[in-house]
Amino acid sequence: MHVHVVAVSGTGMGSLAVLLSALGHEVSGSDLHFDPPMGQVLRDANIRLYRGFDSAHLSPTPDLVVVGNVCRKDNPEAVAAFERGLRVTHIAGALRELVLDGTSPLVVTGTHGKTTTTALTAFLLDSVGKRPGFLVGGVPVDFGQSARPAALTEPPLPLAGALRRRTPFVLEGDEYDTAYFEKTPKFLHYGAEVAIVTSIEHDHVDIYPSFDAYQDAFARFVASIPESGLIVAHAADPNVVEVVTRYARAPVTYFGIADELTTVAAHWTAAPLPGGPEGTSFDLFAGGVAAGRFHLSMTGRHNLRNALAALAAAIEGYGVPSHSLRPALAKFGGVMRRQQLLGEPGGIFVIDDFAHHPTAVHQTLLALRQRYPGGALRAVFEPRSATACRRLHQEQYARAFDAADAVYLAPLGRVLDLDQALDLDRLAADLRAKGQIAVAYPNIEAIVSALGAEAQRGDCIALLSNGTFGGIHETLLAALAD
Repeated sequence: MHVHVVAVSGTGMGSLAVLLSALGHEVSGSDLHFDPPMGQVLRDANIRLYRGFDSAHLSPTPDLVVVGNVCRKDNPEAVAAFERGLRVTHIAGALRELVLDGTSPLVVTGTHGKTTTTALTAFLLDSVGKRPGFLVGGVPVDFGQSARPAALTEPPLPLAGALRRRTPFVLEGDEYDTAYFEKTPKFLHYGAEVAIVTSIEHDHVDIYPSFDAYQDAFARFVASIPESGLIVAHAADPNVVEVVTRYARAPVTYFGIADELTTVAAHWTAAPLPGGPEGTSFDLFAGGVAAGRFHLSMTGRHNLRNALAALAAAIEGYGVPSHSLRPALAKFGGVMRRQQLLGEPGGIFVIDDFAHHPTAVHQTLLALRQRYPGGALRAVFEPRSATACRRLHQEQYARAFDAADAVYLAPLGRVLDLDQALDLDRLAADLRAKGQIAVAYPNIEAIVSALGAEAQRGDCIALLSNGTFGGIHETLLAALAD
């Protein structure tokens, strides 16, 4: 089948193109730019690439056109595809039709932790020979790629009471909508048999103006899991518990950290041991029965929750013995742009992280404080997402940076009316009132200059953005190396 992908350079769309090519389809794609790393990934997968959007790119006529959700209704290729009566779908529809057939999908959802939990779950299942397919919204260090087809096998015999399931396909389940012509959450289309719900906290305010609208997307997802499925849910998140309690048809198993307050009893619990820079050790309990001592190389309680969810899904969802997952958990290398060490110029640790929601910023900085305790923690934040740029979380951001010694605020990544936009000067003043160093800078160059003058050996600089951050990563590394 010839599949043409419109806006192919994004992480999700590019990964879809690579998956389709690996499955033997002829794949072409178009976009405005083919920047690294995705541009080279697409070329290596022998995908025919067209620069720009033009109806001529639909010749020869493809069997299926996949339109990315960044495309507007006036995109020339999308317009031509509909006018010519070609088959058109979105990324979620293409995955369901061409990639997921013959698998037992495991879909990881939630406001926070999706990428790391998806990568870890796939890694755990792969370590015991399940040979899962996966699609991650980042690049897992251990796989070196964001997507891989499943190695299809016949359904196994039931193991330790687990339901009969086929080869897993682990997907990061995005609640964002699919395309301009079908405004439905992506995760509703995957036919999940096993689901993880990590957290529910208002996000994506550009398409979910209220929390009720946002929560409703998760309610629809939870209700879609069949009675033969399994839902792995966070017991300490009251919004998760509310949605699962009201809408789940499938069996539910809860996870939680032992010393955290939960509104329901957790079947899978972790009792953390005293932590350090080398990672997180914990005792795992299943229904109050000890299941062994585990180690995770990542720091932070949020990563411990991610690990708990992944373990529960692999063990209870696919019949994997818990003891067989212990070595793999200790070896998991994480995901690029999640507490990723970019370099140590002049003995200064420079970290890249995707955190942008205030909760994610808070959890990431706490984890970095644990991993790099020797010097000052300097947080460099770019409000770029639709949620981060808005005043919606003004007060939460004032608390999100508590673990940092100094905060460097970059300009907003999008233009908004003053009455809607996050007030960076006010945020800096609120942080200074608590005794922190905090400045709202006019541009990236000023931030790099300040860091070059202030950062000292042993400090940790955390670059926090869900975008490219104007290339600050390379610029800062070079400046600190001088």
